[in-house]
Amino acid sequence: MKTFVHSLLVLAIAAVVGNTTSASAQDKATLIAKGEKVYKAYCQTCHQATGQGLSTVYPPLAGSDYIKSKPKKEIIGSVVNGLKGEITVNGKKFNGVMVPLPKNYTDEDAAAVITYVYNSWGNPGGVVSVAEVKAARKK
Repeated sequence: MKTFVHSLLVLAIAAVVGNTTSASAQDKATLIAKGEKVYKAYCQTCHQATGQGLSTVYPPLAGSDYIKSKPKKEIIGSVVNGLKGEITVNGKKFNGVMVPLPKNYTDEDAAAVITYVYNSWGNPGGVVSVAEVKAARKK
């Protein structure tokens, strides 16, 4: 009887873990899809539809060594609080201003668009949470 109960418990745990993994993958896909919409509506004006940026004015997001090397909280902070001053991306210097994501975009929108960029154009992947965006806004 103990073996039977133990087997049922193991199966129940496996089912929950399997569903969690599935839900997480689905959540990430939903976040990326939403992020793509935000990107197309706002970000692609400067960074272009392909993420290649624009000459020496707007840095590329595609295959960006900047995105790969900076801590996630710094990238989030740049999107929600803006960025100014000289940066180097893929060996090119950029010295401009990136305005913060406008207030009409929610923390969820910000998390989604950053997640989209992290998972596009050869970038390292990953997910940004709403809690991480909220924390970045407070600084």
